[in-house]
Amino acid sequence: MTKNPVVVYDLRETTPLGLADFINECDRRLTEGERLLSLFGRNGGEGETAVAVTAVFVTESDGLSVLRGVAKKGDAYPALTLKHPSAHIYERELWEQTGVLPGGHPWLKPVRFEGARQQRMDDYPFFAVRGREVHEVGVGPIHAGVIEPGHFRFMCHGETVHHLEIQLGYQHRGVEKLLLQRPPKNLTPTVESICGDSCIAYAWSYLAALEALSGTPAGFETDVLRGIALEMERIAIHVATLNGLATDIAFVQGTGSYGRLRTAVINASQRVSGNRFGRGWLRPWRTKGLTDALRQDVRQTLADFAVDLRRMNDLMCSALSVKARFKGSGVVSTQAARDLGLLGVAARASGVAIDARSELPGRLYERAPMGSVVESSGDCWARMLVRMREIDTSLEWLFRVLDDSTLDLSGGTAAPVGADLRLAPEQLCVSVVEGVRGQVLLALETEADGALRHVKVQDPSLANWFGLALAVRDNGISDFPICNKSFDLSYCGNDL
Repeated sequence: MTKNPVVVYDLRETTPLGLADFINECDRRLTEGERLLSLFGRNGGEGETAVAVTAVFVTESDGLSVLRGVAKKGDAYPALTLKHPSAHIYERELWEQTGVLPGGHPWLKPVRFEGARQQRMDDYPFFAVRGREVHEVGVGPIHAGVIEPGHFRFMCHGETVHHLEIQLGYQHRGVEKLLLQRPPKNLTPTVESICGDSCIAYAWSYLAALEALSGTPAGFETDVLRGIALEMERIAIHVATLNGLATDIAFVQGTGSYGRLRTAVINASQRVSGNRFGRGWLRPWRTKGLTDALRQDVRQTLADFAVDLRRMNDLMCSALSVKARFKGSGVVSTQAARDLGLLGVAARASGVAIDARSELPGRLYERAPMGSVVESSGDCWARMLVRMREIDTSLEWLFRVLDDSTLDLSGGTAAPVGADLRLAPEQLCVSVVEGVRGQVLLALETEADGALRHVKVQDPSLANWFGLALAVRDNGISDFPICNKSFDLSYCGNDL
């Protein structure tokens, strides 16, 4: 049975569980080994004070699974985090957005400063490390480079970091509410802008949900084209991260070469879509196609890129200065990565094989499998190697589909897109795409008339920021830049 990255849950066919039963069922599933992918709430369930609560799991046998519950604002329950640390960030977000309280949560602090907490950043309850020789170093929220705002507070003894606390939320944009203000078929340009370097992953996740709710899925060749766009996005951003890693340790050969190589890939994306980040490439039921000339252009560009990239990677991996800085720095153990629910590169570099392309392959990756890359040391070196190896895996996959003469990649529309688009009523659709940082999730819930009632957006950075904080512990504070860049997380992906 194909495990699909999209699941549609009919809200009319099941009665939501009460909060206590809902939490008990979540606990049971997590105890039995299911993985929690999301836990979120929506105000305005059955009544003004009601809160609809949803948990999304990934199971080894069935793939995506949805559990639905109901609570009231102000209700409390025993925090799942006490037994299952992977729930910690989702319970914090649930509390901040709905007021449902996870009792006994060990780290109950604001995530984005939403609602009544807006503009109250100074009230953030930072953890303090006591000791006469302990000192604090604050960095941000305003940074020296072109970077989004975030505050990093280091508690140090000498040069050694004993604790790092990361405070985000400075640019909360109200994305989920914004997505309810326009017709669903017109939302793709907005979805592409949620996280600028992952616009393909976000657009694909949204479009897959939209098409599932309308009962008119796109054709297989459209999925192939979306896969091409996604892997080119992955390659470009991984190379940008390698460029940043080289820059942070003054490895000038990498700084110059990786920047040039990334440009070749994003320029190829621009020739296909009209935008270097791929905006406009994906739209409902269709994706901009590849003419024979463009198909050959992309393939040749990637072939030339692969030769130069291999040389640069070999040089980076053999340099003693790179090994000295990256090996053993910023270690996150396999158990810690699993406990925290890390995703994407952050998980796979610590030996946790989580990848939606293999866990939830759908028809695309079932017919054209994509290998998953795993390293075990969990340090900056491992996160660098995972990126390098994932680029190689993406290139191999791209060459395979571009050379497949049986695939019609010329594009086109697989289903009519009329002004009277109707979405199935009272449905909840969850869609997952493996973006460059991990699993991008969008959930769309419809009203009785098919209008969108709620849109949930979740970036993998949400789960991974705490992994960065853990990685820095017991390292010199001067190693923070390479730890930070090895994770390469998204501020705007957190500050939705």
